[in-house]
Amino acid sequence: MELWHRLDVTVRDLPLGILLLVASTVPALHGNGTEVGGLPTRPADLLAGVAAVLQCLPLAVRRRWPLVCLILVSGGFVLDQLRGYHLVAGTALPIALLSAGSYLERYRRSTMIASSVAFAALAVALHHLGPGKGVAEFLSFYLVLALIWGVGAGLRSARIAEAERRIHVAEAARAAERTRIARELHDVVTHHVTAMVVQSEAARYLTASPDRLDQTLVAISDTGRRAITDLRHLLDLLDPDHGTGGEDRTPPVGRVLTLVEQTRLAGQPVELTEEGTPPTSTGSADLVAYRVVQEALTNALKYDHGGRTSVLVRHSERDITVEVGTDGSGSRAGSPGGSGRGLENLRERVNVLGGDFSAGQQSGGGFLVRARIPAGSPA
Repeated sequence: MELWHRLDVTVRDLPLGILLLVASTVPALHGNGTEVGGLPTRPADLLAGVAAVLQCLPLAVRRRWPLVCLILVSGGFVLDQLRGYHLVAGTALPIALLSAGSYLERYRRSTMIASSVAFAALAVALHHLGPGKGVAEFLSFYLVLALIWGVGAGLRSARIAEAERRIHVAEAARAAERTRIARELHDVVTHHVTAMVVQSEAARYLTASPDRLDQTLVAISDTGRRAITDLRHLLDLLDPDHGTGGEDRTPPVGRVLTLVEQTRLAGQPVELTEEGTPPTSTGSADLVAYRVVQEALTNALKYDHGGRTSVLVRHSERDITVEVGTDGSGSRAGSPGGSGRGLENLRERVNVLGGDFSAGQQSGGGFLVRARIPAGSPA
């Protein structure tokens, strides 16, 4: 079946035309085709073969060149009816008309008008040559043909609507992917760069203390390496064929301790409390919880530098709860200003997984970020 669909559309449509052509040559079926106007059936001759070929073989191009197909098939049908062969090949006319209604892109209105005029001329000619059939027979046949055209037009509209839907889905997927990448870049770059800026600002005042200066420079170097590692991970996500060969470096909640230590090196006193045992499978909850801690510690460095900061990570079978709070006793660090998107991005991430998120000032002057993320949430 897959091989069949790989064939050119002309090759796939040709067997139908050949089948009708063969059926038109069967003596037992002669005179059993479409009959309009009541002309007596005439024995087959050379012109009958021409009419059969004109009606059948053009079906091979009914989807590629629907207008050409309709013109040729209509010419063969007119010859068939005026000569009174009444071939089985006359069945090709509704097929060609359906295809034109479905696949014709240009000259649709002109084609409809020309087809109506051509049928009216055929009806007048058959009425003159035949036994004088009533107008009702010709009108009913015309209405059937019009209905077939309408069905083809409906199929065309449905196909266009489906194509537009797929385009919209693809655009939405691309926009969602761009948003996801922007969030990851914001989380990774902002945290590491903020830590490096704060550490480098502190290093300016440590020239009189070589040991502490060396320790700060080492911390800056380690932070830079972590930033490079996380950025490489993002690049591997964008290009799976390049990089780690499938190594999973998604930062789990277990790496929160690394974040805390890094923040401490930047001069922020942080107390970490972890309760409960992580479940076997946490899905995306693990990564989102990590990002909540990362963003909250970044903000603590920027807006409450030197203030006491607490990090609580509580595990249960149903969810992961994260709380990061500051006491407001620090000062604003000399770090780049924020865009305000970090917390909103976290809120969207948590909400997508069906969790709860809150962030705001505490009564004592500090700031508290809290998130509850259902465990086992899909990626």
